Amino acid sequence: MDTPVGCFDARVGCAGYVRRTTVRASGRVDRRGLLKITGGSVAALGLTAAGCGTGGGSADGTVTIRYAWWGADDRAKRINESIALFEKKHPKIKVKTDFQDYVAFWEKFQTQAAGGNSPDVFQCALAFLRKYDKRGVLLDLKQQVDAGHLKMTGFRSGLEKVGEVDGKLLGVPVGSNTMSLVIDEKVFKKAGIVPKQGWTWDQYFAALKKIRDTQHRAGDSGYFGVMYLYDLYLRQQGKAFFTEKGLGFDESDLREWWADGYDAVRSGLVADPKKVVQVAPKSAVSDGMAASEFTWDNFSVRYDSEGDSTYGLAPVPTTDGKKTGQYLSSLMLSASARTKYPQQVAQFIDFMVHDPEVGKIMGYDRGILATEAQYAAFRPSDPVNKAIAAYEEKTAAAGVFGPITPHPAGADTVEAAFLRIGTDLGVGKTKTADAVRQFFSEAKSALAG
Repeated sequence: MDTPVGCFDARVGCAGYVRRTTVRASGRVDRRGLLKITGGSVAALGLTAAGCGTGGGSADGTVTIRYAWWGADDRAKRINESIALFEKKHPKIKVKTDFQDYVAFWEKFQTQAAGGNSPDVFQCALAFLRKYDKRGVLLDLKQQVDAGHLKMTGFRSGLEKVGEVDGKLLGVPVGSNTMSLVIDEKVFKKAGIVPKQGWTWDQYFAALKKIRDTQHRAGDSGYFGVMYLYDLYLRQQGKAFFTEKGLGFDESDLREWWADGYDAVRSGLVADPKKVVQVAPKSAVSDGMAASEFTWDNFSVRYDSEGDSTYGLAPVPTTDGKKTGQYLSSLMLSASARTKYPQQVAQFIDFMVHDPEVGKIMGYDRGILATEAQYAAFRPSDPVNKAIAAYEEKTAAAGVFGPITPHPAGADTVEAAFLRIGTDLGVGKTKTADAVRQFFSEAKSALAG
Protein backbone atom coordinates (compact mmCIF):
# COMPACT_ATOMS: atom_id res chain seq x y z
CA MET A 1 0.00 0.00 0.00
CA ASP A 2 4.94 1.97 -0.13
CA THR A 3 3.73 5.59 0.16
CA PRO A 4 3.07 7.15 3.61
CA VAL A 5 0.61 9.85 4.40
CA GLY A 6 1.69 13.15 5.80
CA CYS A 7 0.55 16.70 5.32
CA PHE A 8 -0.49 16.26 1.71
CA ASP A 9 0.42 12.66 0.90
CA ALA A 10 -3.00 11.41 -0.07
CA ARG A 11 -2.16 8.82 -2.69
CA VAL A 12 -1.68 5.79 -0.49
CA GLY A 13 -2.85 2.35 0.57
CA CYS A 14 -5.26 0.92 -1.95
CA ALA A 15 -3.75 2.77 -4.87
CA GLY A 16 -0.16 1.84 -4.26
CA TYR A 17 2.85 0.93 -2.25
CA VAL A 18 6.08 2.76 -3.12
CA ARG A 19 9.25 1.99 -1.19
CA ARG A 20 12.31 4.14 -0.82
CA THR A 21 15.80 2.89 -1.54
CA THR A 22 16.62 2.75 2.16
CA VAL A 23 13.68 0.51 2.98
CA ARG A 24 14.36 -2.43 5.26
CA ALA A 25 12.55 -5.76 5.23
CA SER A 26 10.07 -4.40 7.72
CA GLY A 27 8.80 -1.90 5.15
CA ARG A 28 9.98 1.59 5.99
CA VAL A 29 8.43 4.01 3.58
CA ASP A 30 9.06 7.31 1.91
CA ARG A 31 6.78 10.10 2.94
CA ARG A 32 6.37 11.86 -0.39
CA GLY A 33 5.22 8.93 -2.50
CA LEU A 34 5.82 8.55 -6.24
CA LEU A 35 9.60 8.68 -5.77
CA LYS A 36 11.31 6.77 -8.55
CA ILE A 37 12.97 3.63 -7.25
CA THR A 38 15.28 1.81 -9.62
CA GLY A 39 15.10 -1.93 -9.96
CA GLY A 40 18.64 -2.15 -8.59
CA SER A 41 20.36 -5.51 -8.63
CA VAL A 42 17.82 -7.26 -10.83
CA ALA A 43 20.35 -9.54 -12.50
CA ALA A 44 21.80 -10.53 -9.15
CA LEU A 45 18.34 -11.58 -8.02
CA GLY A 46 17.88 -13.86 -10.98
CA LEU A 47 14.89 -11.92 -12.28
CA THR A 48 13.89 -11.96 -15.92
CA ALA A 49 11.97 -9.05 -17.34
CA ALA A 50 8.66 -10.18 -18.80
CA GLY A 51 8.80 -10.08 -22.57
CA CYS A 52 6.14 -9.78 -25.22
CA GLY A 53 3.29 -12.22 -25.51
CA THR A 54 1.46 -14.31 -22.94
CA GLY A 55 2.92 -17.19 -20.98
CA GLY A 56 4.10 -20.16 -23.02
CA GLY A 57 3.98 -23.95 -22.89
CA SER A 58 6.49 -26.71 -23.71
CA ALA A 59 6.27 -30.19 -25.18
CA ASP A 60 6.37 -31.90 -21.77
CA GLY A 61 3.33 -29.96 -20.53
CA THR A 62 5.28 -27.35 -18.58
CA VAL A 63 3.76 -23.88 -18.81
CA THR A 64 5.28 -20.49 -18.09
CA ILE A 65 3.26 -17.65 -16.60
CA ARG A 66 4.32 -14.04 -16.19
CA TYR A 67 4.11 -12.30 -12.80
CA ALA A 68 4.70 -8.55 -12.32
CA TRP A 69 4.62 -6.29 -9.28
CA TRP A 70 5.88 -2.97 -7.96
CA GLY A 71 8.35 -2.57 -5.14
CA ALA A 72 12.07 -2.49 -4.43
CA ASP A 73 14.78 -5.14 -4.25
CA ASP A 74 13.83 -6.39 -0.80
CA ARG A 75 10.32 -7.27 -1.94
CA ALA A 76 11.76 -8.89 -5.06
CA LYS A 77 14.03 -11.11 -2.97
CA ARG A 78 11.09 -12.29 -0.87
CA ILE A 79 8.86 -12.90 -3.88
CA ASN A 80 11.63 -14.75 -5.73
CA GLU A 81 12.13 -17.03 -2.75
CA SER A 82 8.39 -17.68 -2.64
CA ILE A 83 8.33 -18.46 -6.36
CA ALA A 84 11.20 -20.95 -5.98
CA LEU A 85 9.12 -22.74 -3.36
CA PHE A 86 6.07 -22.73 -5.65
CA GLU A 87 8.02 -24.11 -8.61
CA LYS A 88 9.45 -26.86 -6.42
CA LYS A 89 5.94 -27.93 -5.42
CA HIS A 90 4.50 -27.34 -8.92
CA PRO A 91 7.28 -28.43 -11.32
CA LYS A 92 5.04 -28.08 -14.39
CA ILE A 93 4.49 -24.34 -13.78
CA LYS A 94 7.34 -21.87 -14.28
CA VAL A 95 7.08 -18.21 -13.33
CA LYS A 96 8.77 -15.39 -15.25
CA THR A 97 9.05 -12.22 -13.17
CA ASP A 98 9.16 -8.46 -13.67
CA PHE A 99 9.14 -5.57 -11.20
CA GLN A 100 9.53 -1.78 -11.14
CA ASP A 101 8.80 1.06 -8.77
CA TYR A 102 5.14 2.09 -8.44
CA VAL A 103 5.09 4.79 -11.12
CA ALA A 104 7.04 2.79 -13.70
CA PHE A 105 4.94 -0.30 -13.03
CA TRP A 106 1.66 1.40 -13.91
CA GLU A 107 3.16 3.21 -16.88
CA LYS A 108 4.31 -0.12 -18.29
CA PHE A 109 1.10 -1.91 -17.35
CA GLN A 110 -0.98 0.75 -19.11
CA THR A 111 0.95 0.09 -22.33
CA GLN A 112 0.75 -3.68 -21.92
CA ALA A 113 -2.99 -3.61 -21.22
CA ALA A 114 -3.66 -1.40 -24.24
CA GLY A 115 -1.79 -3.87 -26.42
CA GLY A 116 -3.48 -6.94 -24.99
CA ASN A 117 -0.20 -8.09 -23.46
CA SER A 118 -0.66 -7.68 -19.70
CA PRO A 119 1.10 -10.18 -17.37
CA ASP A 120 -0.74 -13.38 -16.47
CA VAL A 121 -0.62 -12.39 -12.77
CA PHE A 122 0.12 -8.97 -11.33
CA GLN A 123 0.02 -6.98 -8.13
CA CYS A 124 -3.03 -4.73 -8.05
CA ALA A 125 -5.03 -2.43 -5.80
CA LEU A 126 -8.64 -1.42 -5.27
CA ALA A 127 -8.41 1.88 -7.16
CA PHE A 128 -7.58 0.03 -10.38
CA LEU A 129 -10.11 -2.82 -10.36
CA ARG A 130 -13.08 -1.10 -12.00
CA LYS A 131 -10.81 0.83 -14.33
CA TYR A 132 -9.25 -2.26 -15.86
CA ASP A 133 -12.34 -4.44 -15.58
CA LYS A 134 -14.14 -1.83 -17.67
CA ARG A 135 -11.44 -2.28 -20.31
CA GLY A 136 -11.74 -6.06 -20.29
CA VAL A 137 -8.26 -6.56 -18.82
CA LEU A 138 -9.07 -8.48 -15.62
CA LEU A 139 -9.97 -12.15 -15.28
CA ASP A 140 -13.01 -13.02 -13.16
CA LEU A 141 -11.50 -15.61 -10.84
CA LYS A 142 -14.83 -16.96 -9.58
CA GLN A 143 -14.79 -19.78 -12.13
CA GLN A 144 -11.44 -20.93 -10.77
CA VAL A 145 -12.82 -20.81 -7.24
CA ASP A 146 -15.76 -22.96 -8.34
CA ALA A 147 -13.35 -25.39 -10.03
CA GLY A 148 -11.38 -25.78 -6.79
CA HIS A 149 -8.16 -24.19 -8.02
CA LEU A 150 -8.41 -21.14 -5.74
CA LYS A 151 -9.69 -20.99 -2.15
CA MET A 152 -11.46 -17.88 -0.92
CA THR A 153 -11.83 -19.13 2.64
CA GLY A 154 -9.63 -18.55 5.67
CA PHE A 155 -9.15 -14.80 5.19
CA ARG A 156 -8.94 -12.39 8.11
CA SER A 157 -11.70 -9.93 9.02
CA GLY A 158 -13.71 -10.19 5.79
CA LEU A 159 -10.73 -9.51 3.50
CA GLU A 160 -12.04 -12.07 0.99
CA LYS A 161 -14.61 -9.44 -0.05
CA VAL A 162 -12.09 -6.70 -0.88
CA GLY A 163 -11.48 -7.86 -4.45
CA GLU A 164 -15.15 -8.44 -5.29
CA VAL A 165 -16.53 -5.86 -7.73
CA ASP A 166 -19.95 -5.94 -9.38
CA GLY A 167 -20.35 -9.64 -8.68
CA LYS A 168 -16.89 -10.54 -10.01
CA LEU A 169 -13.76 -11.66 -8.17
CA LEU A 170 -11.07 -9.42 -9.63
CA GLY A 171 -8.42 -9.53 -6.93
CA VAL A 172 -7.23 -11.75 -4.08
CA PRO A 173 -5.75 -9.99 -1.00
CA VAL A 174 -2.16 -10.71 0.04
CA GLY A 175 -1.96 -8.27 2.95
CA SER A 176 -3.95 -5.72 4.88
CA ASN A 177 -3.61 -2.37 6.59
CA THR A 178 -5.86 0.24 8.13
CA MET A 179 -5.59 3.93 8.94
CA SER A 180 -4.10 4.81 12.31
CA LEU A 181 -2.61 7.74 14.21
CA VAL A 182 1.15 7.49 14.76
CA ILE A 183 2.18 9.43 17.85
CA ASP A 184 5.44 10.52 19.43
CA GLU A 185 4.89 8.69 22.71
CA LYS A 186 7.36 10.82 24.68
CA VAL A 187 5.63 14.04 23.69
CA PHE A 188 2.16 12.69 24.41
CA LYS A 189 3.31 11.37 27.80
CA LYS A 190 4.90 14.69 28.78
CA ALA A 191 1.67 16.44 27.79
CA GLY A 192 -0.35 13.99 29.87
CA ILE A 193 -2.39 12.70 26.91
CA VAL A 194 -3.51 9.07 26.62
CA PRO A 195 -5.52 8.44 23.41
CA LYS A 196 -8.20 5.79 23.91
CA GLN A 197 -10.51 3.89 21.58
CA GLY A 198 -13.59 6.03 20.98
CA TRP A 199 -12.03 9.39 21.70
CA THR A 200 -13.67 12.21 19.75
CA TRP A 201 -12.39 14.84 17.35
CA ASP A 202 -13.01 17.46 20.04
CA GLN A 203 -10.73 15.53 22.37
CA TYR A 204 -8.18 15.14 19.60
CA PHE A 205 -8.05 18.89 18.93
CA ALA A 206 -7.87 19.57 22.67
CA ALA A 207 -4.85 17.25 22.73
CA LEU A 208 -3.21 19.17 19.89
CA LYS A 209 -3.75 22.43 21.75
CA LYS A 210 -2.23 21.00 24.93
CA ILE A 211 0.81 19.75 23.00
CA ARG A 212 1.25 23.15 21.36
CA ASP A 213 0.97 25.00 24.68
CA THR A 214 3.05 22.66 26.85
CA GLN A 215 5.53 21.03 24.45
CA HIS A 216 5.87 23.97 22.03
CA ARG A 217 5.44 22.02 18.83
CA ALA A 218 2.60 21.33 16.42
CA GLY A 219 0.34 18.53 17.47
CA ASP A 220 -0.21 17.13 13.96
CA SER A 221 1.68 17.08 10.66
CA GLY A 222 -1.37 17.97 8.55
CA TYR A 223 -4.41 15.72 8.90
CA PHE A 224 -6.57 17.67 6.46
CA GLY A 225 -4.50 16.67 3.42
CA VAL A 226 -4.79 12.91 3.96
CA MET A 227 -7.36 11.67 1.46
CA TYR A 228 -7.95 8.33 3.13
CA LEU A 229 -8.42 9.97 6.51
CA TYR A 230 -10.97 12.28 4.91
CA ASP A 231 -12.71 9.16 3.65
CA LEU A 232 -12.94 7.88 7.23
CA TYR A 233 -14.29 11.22 8.43
CA LEU A 234 -16.95 11.16 5.71
CA ARG A 235 -17.85 7.59 6.62
CA GLN A 236 -18.37 8.75 10.18
CA GLN A 237 -20.95 11.16 8.76
CA GLY A 238 -22.72 8.43 6.77
CA LYS A 239 -21.01 9.48 3.52
CA ALA A 240 -17.79 8.34 1.78
CA PHE A 241 -15.10 9.72 -0.48
CA PHE A 242 -16.14 7.38 -3.29
CA THR A 243 -19.34 5.64 -4.25
CA GLU A 244 -19.52 2.95 -6.94
CA LYS A 245 -20.07 5.61 -9.60
CA GLY A 246 -18.45 8.81 -8.36
CA LEU A 247 -17.76 11.04 -5.36
CA GLY A 248 -19.79 10.63 -2.19
CA PHE A 249 -19.50 14.21 -0.95
CA ASP A 250 -20.05 17.72 -2.29
CA GLU A 251 -18.03 20.92 -2.54
CA SER A 252 -19.30 22.30 0.75
CA ASP A 253 -18.02 19.19 2.57
CA LEU A 254 -14.51 19.55 1.19
CA ARG A 255 -14.48 23.33 1.61
CA GLU A 256 -15.27 22.90 5.32
CA TRP A 257 -12.62 20.18 5.78
CA TRP A 258 -9.86 22.14 4.11
CA ALA A 259 -10.85 25.49 5.68
CA ASP A 260 -10.85 23.99 9.17
CA GLY A 261 -7.46 22.46 8.43
CA TYR A 262 -5.93 25.78 7.53
CA ASP A 263 -7.39 27.37 10.64
CA ALA A 264 -5.49 24.67 12.54
CA VAL A 265 -2.28 25.61 10.70
CA ARG A 266 -2.70 29.31 11.47
CA SER A 267 -3.27 28.56 15.14
CA GLY A 268 -0.17 26.35 15.36
CA LEU A 269 -2.04 23.12 16.05
CA VAL A 270 -0.84 21.73 12.72
CA ALA A 271 2.66 22.03 11.28
CA ASP A 272 3.39 24.61 8.58
CA PRO A 273 2.94 22.77 5.23
CA LYS A 274 5.88 24.62 3.69
CA LYS A 275 8.18 23.35 6.44
CA VAL A 276 6.74 19.84 6.14
CA VAL A 277 7.59 19.83 2.43
CA GLN A 278 11.11 21.06 3.21
CA VAL A 279 11.95 18.08 5.46
CA ALA A 280 10.50 15.53 3.03
CA PRO A 281 11.06 12.67 2.47
CA LYS A 282 11.54 12.59 6.23
CA SER A 283 8.32 12.64 8.25
CA ALA A 284 7.44 15.78 10.19
CA VAL A 285 6.88 13.52 13.23
CA SER A 286 10.27 11.83 13.13
CA ASP A 287 11.81 15.25 12.41
CA GLY A 288 10.36 16.53 15.69
CA MET A 289 8.21 19.15 13.97
CA ALA A 290 4.89 17.50 14.90
CA ALA A 291 3.73 15.05 17.55
CA SER A 292 1.35 12.92 15.48
CA GLU A 293 0.48 11.91 11.94
CA PHE A 294 -2.32 9.90 10.34
CA THR A 295 -1.04 7.07 8.18
CA TRP A 296 -1.59 3.39 7.41
CA ASP A 297 -0.65 1.21 10.37
CA ASN A 298 2.00 -0.83 8.55
CA PHE A 299 3.80 2.38 7.53
CA SER A 300 4.64 3.06 11.16
CA VAL A 301 7.84 1.03 10.84
CA ARG A 302 9.54 4.02 9.22
CA TYR A 303 9.59 6.32 12.25
CA ASP A 304 12.08 4.37 14.36
CA SER A 305 14.71 4.59 11.62
CA GLU A 306 14.09 8.28 10.97
CA GLY A 307 13.61 9.72 14.45
CA ASP A 308 15.18 9.61 17.91
CA SER A 309 12.02 9.27 19.99
CA THR A 310 9.65 6.35 20.60
CA TYR A 311 6.53 6.01 18.46
CA GLY A 312 3.25 4.17 18.81
CA LEU A 313 -0.15 3.66 17.21
CA ALA A 314 -3.22 5.41 18.56
CA PRO A 315 -6.92 5.05 17.65
CA VAL A 316 -8.59 7.17 14.98
CA PRO A 317 -10.82 9.90 16.53
CA THR A 318 -14.58 9.62 16.14
CA THR A 319 -17.57 11.89 15.79
CA ASP A 320 -19.86 9.95 18.12
CA GLY A 321 -17.39 8.06 20.30
CA LYS A 322 -18.00 4.83 18.43
CA LYS A 323 -17.72 4.91 14.65
CA THR A 324 -14.21 5.42 13.24
CA GLY A 325 -15.09 4.67 9.61
CA GLN A 326 -12.13 2.29 9.40
CA TYR A 327 -11.83 -0.68 7.08
CA LEU A 328 -9.09 -3.06 6.04
CA SER A 329 -7.43 -2.11 2.79
CA SER A 330 -5.30 -4.52 0.82
CA LEU A 331 -2.81 -5.16 -1.90
CA MET A 332 -4.07 -7.90 -4.20
CA LEU A 333 -3.09 -10.34 -6.89
CA SER A 334 -5.12 -10.07 -10.10
CA ALA A 335 -5.01 -12.00 -13.34
CA SER A 336 -5.19 -11.18 -17.04
CA ALA A 337 -8.40 -11.96 -18.89
CA ARG A 338 -6.18 -12.99 -21.83
CA THR A 339 -4.06 -15.53 -19.97
CA LYS A 340 -3.76 -18.91 -21.70
CA TYR A 341 -3.44 -20.63 -18.34
CA PRO A 342 -6.23 -19.55 -15.95
CA GLN A 343 -5.98 -22.77 -13.92
CA GLN A 344 -2.24 -22.45 -13.34
CA VAL A 345 -2.62 -18.74 -12.58
CA ALA A 346 -5.28 -19.55 -9.98
CA GLN A 347 -3.05 -22.25 -8.44
CA PHE A 348 -0.19 -19.75 -8.22
CA ILE A 349 -2.37 -17.10 -6.55
CA ASP A 350 -3.76 -19.69 -4.14
CA PHE A 351 -0.25 -20.74 -3.16
CA MET A 352 0.95 -17.17 -2.67
CA VAL A 353 -1.92 -16.24 -0.34
CA HIS A 354 -2.42 -19.49 1.60
CA ASP A 355 0.90 -21.35 1.90
CA PRO A 356 2.31 -20.91 5.44
CA GLU A 357 5.92 -20.99 4.25
CA VAL A 358 5.22 -18.08 1.91
CA GLY A 359 3.80 -16.23 4.91
CA LYS A 360 7.06 -16.74 6.78
CA ILE A 361 9.06 -15.53 3.78
CA MET A 362 6.96 -12.43 2.98
CA GLY A 363 6.25 -11.34 6.55
CA TYR A 364 4.53 -7.95 6.65
CA ASP A 365 6.22 -6.67 3.47
CA ARG A 366 2.83 -6.01 1.83
CA GLY A 367 0.87 -5.38 5.01
CA ILE A 368 -0.41 -7.74 7.69
CA LEU A 369 -0.81 -11.19 6.09
CA ALA A 370 -4.30 -11.66 4.69
CA THR A 371 -5.05 -15.31 5.47
CA GLU A 372 -5.27 -16.94 8.87
CA ALA A 373 -2.80 -19.67 7.86
CA GLN A 374 -0.08 -17.21 6.86
CA TYR A 375 -0.85 -14.85 9.73
CA ALA A 376 -0.38 -17.72 12.21
CA ALA A 377 2.80 -18.91 10.48
CA PHE A 378 4.62 -15.58 10.74
CA ARG A 379 5.00 -14.08 14.19
CA PRO A 380 7.04 -10.86 14.13
CA SER A 381 9.95 -10.68 16.55
CA ASP A 382 10.57 -6.93 16.42
CA PRO A 383 8.56 -4.53 18.62
CA VAL A 384 7.29 -2.35 15.76
CA ASN A 385 5.70 -5.15 13.74
CA LYS A 386 4.35 -6.70 16.91
CA ALA A 387 2.67 -3.37 17.65
CA ILE A 388 1.17 -3.23 14.14
CA ALA A 389 -0.33 -6.71 14.48
CA ALA A 390 -1.62 -5.85 17.96
CA TYR A 391 -3.19 -2.63 16.64
CA GLU A 392 -5.15 -4.45 13.96
CA GLU A 393 -6.22 -7.15 16.41
CA LYS A 394 -7.35 -4.57 18.95
CA THR A 395 -9.17 -2.51 16.31
CA ALA A 396 -10.91 -5.61 14.97
CA ALA A 397 -11.94 -6.59 18.51
CA ALA A 398 -13.45 -3.11 18.99
CA GLY A 399 -15.85 -3.92 16.14
CA VAL A 400 -15.19 -0.72 14.19
CA PHE A 401 -14.17 -2.24 10.85
CA GLY A 402 -16.74 -1.78 8.11
CA PRO A 403 -16.82 -2.81 4.44
CA ILE A 404 -14.29 -1.03 2.27
CA THR A 405 -15.44 2.00 0.31
CA PRO A 406 -16.11 1.19 -3.38
CA HIS A 407 -13.80 2.79 -5.93
CA PRO A 408 -15.19 3.73 -9.36
CA ALA A 409 -13.25 3.63 -12.61
CA GLY A 410 -10.99 6.70 -12.62
CA ALA A 411 -10.40 6.61 -8.85
CA ASP A 412 -6.63 6.50 -9.33
CA THR A 413 -6.73 9.75 -11.33
CA VAL A 414 -8.90 11.37 -8.66
CA GLU A 415 -6.43 10.36 -5.95
CA ALA A 416 -3.58 11.93 -7.91
CA ALA A 417 -5.59 15.15 -8.34
CA PHE A 418 -6.33 15.31 -4.61
CA LEU A 419 -2.63 14.97 -3.83
CA ARG A 420 -1.48 17.53 -6.38
CA ILE A 421 -4.14 20.17 -5.68
CA GLY A 422 -3.90 19.63 -1.95
CA THR A 423 -0.13 20.12 -2.08
CA ASP A 424 -0.56 23.39 -4.00
CA LEU A 425 -3.09 24.51 -1.44
CA GLY A 426 -0.85 23.60 1.47
CA VAL A 427 2.12 25.63 0.26
CA GLY A 428 -0.01 28.65 -0.62
CA LYS A 429 -0.16 28.36 -4.41
CA THR A 430 -3.96 28.46 -4.43
CA LYS A 431 -6.88 29.38 -2.17
CA THR A 432 -9.34 26.98 -0.59
CA ALA A 433 -12.34 27.88 -2.73
CA ASP A 434 -10.31 27.70 -5.95
CA ALA A 435 -8.71 24.40 -4.93
CA VAL A 436 -12.10 22.85 -4.21
CA ARG A 437 -13.52 23.96 -7.55
CA GLN A 438 -10.47 22.67 -9.39
CA PHE A 439 -10.59 19.32 -7.64
CA PHE A 440 -14.25 18.75 -8.41
CA SER A 441 -13.73 19.76 -12.03
CA GLU A 442 -10.87 17.32 -12.50
CA ALA A 443 -12.66 14.57 -10.59
CA LYS A 444 -15.76 14.95 -12.75
CA SER A 445 -13.68 14.52 -15.90
CA ALA A 446 -11.77 11.54 -14.53
CA LEU A 447 -14.89 9.72 -13.38
CA ALA A 448 -16.71 10.36 -16.65
CA GLY A 449 -14.02 8.70 -18.73
